[in-house]
Amino acid sequence: MLYAEIEISSFLKARRAALDPAELGLPGGHNRRRVRGLRREEVAQLAGISVDYYTRIEQGRAPAISDSVLDAIARALRLSGGEVTYLRNIAAPRRRTAGEVCAASPGGPRQTVRPEIQQLLDAMDTVVPAMVMGRGLDILAWNALGGRVAFDFAPLTPDRRNAALLVFLDPAARQLHPEWEKKAEEVVGNLRADSGRYPDDPRICEVVGELLDRSPEFRRLWEAQGVRECLRGTKRIVHPEVGELSVTFESLRLGTDPDQAMVTYTAPRGSVTERRLRELADRVGGTVLAAGAA
Repeated sequence: MLYAEIEISSFLKARRAALDPAELGLPGGHNRRRVRGLRREEVAQLAGISVDYYTRIEQGRAPAISDSVLDAIARALRLSGGEVTYLRNIAAPRRRTAGEVCAASPGGPRQTVRPEIQQLLDAMDTVVPAMVMGRGLDILAWNALGGRVAFDFAPLTPDRRNAALLVFLDPAARQLHPEWEKKAEEVVGNLRADSGRYPDDPRICEVVGELLDRSPEFRRLWEAQGVRECLRGTKRIVHPEVGELSVTFESLRLGTDPDQAMVTYTAPRGSVTERRLRELADRVGGTVLAAGAA
């Protein structure tokens, strides 16, 4: 089975299983089959397409699906904006199989950050913790404060500088993130959205494969097929040196490097967190490190 077939089949099944027929005005009772959520026939009815066509779409056997049909299915399944984008990405025909993608060499050239972006990170050092994340949630570069606000990236090898690997596999993650389950859901939602944009990317496959093998919590969340990019918000971090931080984060896509995003952390002026971030900045001493530095 092709990679796209696996993804679209799992995604559509999970999304229709998550819906309550009664909330959509569909009949219930003893005549319903013993299935969770909607049946294929009901999704087809809501989308205004034939049952046979919807079945072929869900099984990955429809070679070219129009935007209007995808939009109709999205409305029928009550998909969010991020889920609609993901559906469009995985509905596009792919040439490589899942096995070929996973077998792709992980040793290819890694993403790099332009010197001008590193210069911008350095300019914010001691004031705004910041980092650049690439495909698959790899952490590509950071300033000194960004490299210490949660995990310490400097001692890690480049292949371990990855937000998903750290959250699910680093024992310190649950102490750093008191709302760990929420953080884990955000990471999985972002990683799945990335996998939809870059389905043939070997690094994403490498990260997902390792987490499926090593983390039951990741496997549970990944198989739920949730897609929700979390690009801004607030988070709590219990820092081992300066105490609890309540920061606002923003993820800013880089215009000339659309597969990279700069993530910044700030706190309201005069707040306890701002004071603690300044204390942390004093401790790190303004030393700037970039991914791959000696």
